[in-house]
Amino acid sequence: MKLEDFDFELLEELIAQTPLEDRTSSRLMIVDSDSGEVTHHTFRDIIEELHEGDCLVLNDTRVLPARLMGVKEETGAHVEILLLKQTSNEDEWETLVKPAKRVKVGTEITFGEGLLKATCTGELDHGGRLFKFNYEGIFYEILDQLGEMPLPPYIREKLDDQDRYQTVFAKERGSAAAPTAGLHFTTDLLDEIRAKGVKVAFLTLHVGLGTFRPVNVETIETHAMHSEFYNLTEETAAIINDTKRNGGRVIAVGTTSTRTLETIAERHDGKIVADSGWTSIFIYPGFEYKAIDGLITNFHLPKSTLVMLVSALTTREIILNAYNIAVQERYRFFSFGDAMFIRPKAQKGN
Repeated sequence: MKLEDFDFELLEELIAQTPLEDRTSSRLMIVDSDSGEVTHHTFRDIIEELHEGDCLVLNDTRVLPARLMGVKEETGAHVEILLLKQTSNEDEWETLVKPAKRVKVGTEITFGEGLLKATCTGELDHGGRLFKFNYEGIFYEILDQLGEMPLPPYIREKLDDQDRYQTVFAKERGSAAAPTAGLHFTTDLLDEIRAKGVKVAFLTLHVGLGTFRPVNVETIETHAMHSEFYNLTEETAAIINDTKRNGGRVIAVGTTSTRTLETIAERHDGKIVADSGWTSIFIYPGFEYKAIDGLITNFHLPKSTLVMLVSALTTREIILNAYNIAVQERYRFFSFGDAMFIRPKAQKGN
């Protein structure tokens, strides 16, 4: 398939720059997988689409305030560091640095007037650097004090409340970006969903910055996905398997939950089991979903792997039609934007 097959015209002013005050007040487009019918709602109406016996699966990853502003000890020049992932060596991280050309092996950088210090221990591709951090106390507490949220490149407004780029159920530290479909939920809404008889289960996938990288190939089958770490517990596997056994539907919240569940199903002959590891699964039309029935997701970038993933759950034509309607109806796009629910196919539903 061609990359151009997943293009649509998006107006820049539709890219949401700030979150709504009430998480559940965003708009919700419901797309029927079979007919392609599109209807318009408010996100709190999602409870009407969930049936007793269904299972809602959410990603409980927690975004690190991974953007650090420091100064070179030798010259006082300002340097920005973005933490990507911890290496096998204690207190050493892979990072992106701006300006990278000024940072060589041995360069020392100070943050927060000496509260945190780092020494460059290696150079990586694409401006990447390895840094060994030195500090007194607990690293993550210092990071909470000094770091800033690494907001996506298309968000240019400053975020006043950093918790608004976390889900209310965020727990496991390690993500470079939020699982944004989960941002629409509040604790109260989740309690209402549970009270309806819907099971709520959690998994972890730490979102990498690769999620923002554009696809640079003409034929999508040749695209190489980035790799991300996931974990699914025995408890969650049991909840999902019990749901399937009793005829319920598995509704994934976000493409990250989807990629985790489908990775596990592919690796274990269609079964959901407790598992952890790295996934670079690439889902596009022609892919046969084995784990999920429906999907709650945000509106994504033209020609992105995320648009390809949602297209695979129904058809490319249905999704692009829905996106064109979203543009016409001035839905808000991307991380702080509105939501879409791809309703499960009739033969899979209750």
